[in-house]
Amino acid sequence: MERREFLRRTSAAGAATLGAGTLAATASGSTRAAAAATRRTGPLRVDIVVFDGVEELDCIAPYEVFSAASMHHENGVEVRYVTTGRPGLIRCGYGTGIQVKHRWAPQETDLIVVPGGGYTRRDGPGVWAEIDKGALPRALAAAPREGLTISSLCTGAVLLSAAGLTRGRPCTTHHGAKAYLAEQGGLVKDARVVDDGDLVTAGGITSGLELALWLVRRELGSDAATGVETMLEYEARGTVWQAS
Repeated sequence: MERREFLRRTSAAGAATLGAGTLAATASGSTRAAAAATRRTGPLRVDIVVFDGVEELDCIAPYEVFSAASMHHENGVEVRYVTTGRPGLIRCGYGTGIQVKHRWAPQETDLIVVPGGGYTRRDGPGVWAEIDKGALPRALAAAPREGLTISSLCTGAVLLSAAGLTRGRPCTTHHGAKAYLAEQGGLVKDARVVDDGDLVTAGGITSGLELALWLVRRELGSDAATGVETMLEYEARGTVWQAS
């Protein structure tokens, strides 16, 4: 409860760090979140890009957080699954099928979420297969524009790396892929979420919850984020690293 009361206040001075097992954020982050929530006049548009071999929790956890956030902000949230291929059935890593209706359209969204999956299967569906195909990395490389935030969780950062988006920038990924991400030029941080402005990355599989809750807070405000936490009976954990 103390944490939720803290998040409801927007401080303009100093760094605010919460206790172990909770979300940590700087005062500048609070100011930016308040400003984003104030200036937004329409719904927050979120596209989660999926592909064969994607990890179930990687894509479903943020989908639920953003969908729930729509109930806690007057402007709402529009969240959808998209694909760079032909719309249809996507088969996740453990066999779950997701019917994807929407094509990749980065010009129509405010936030792109790139999940991971299949990092340990070089010869199966997942991130390596998408890198070999080339379509998704090329689409990601061409996507950046003013007003768009590109984010990833778990080994989705490997796809961002293949697109050249993490080179020379603070980022994070699943612990098993951190060395690879650093070898490719990423400035890897040991944080649950790394916010470098228009590039936001998160750690392993369950960190999709933290990624989405952090972005809800940043874009829609603390009331929306704490409302979602209460609804899900989950409090974000770990540290959010922010560029100063």
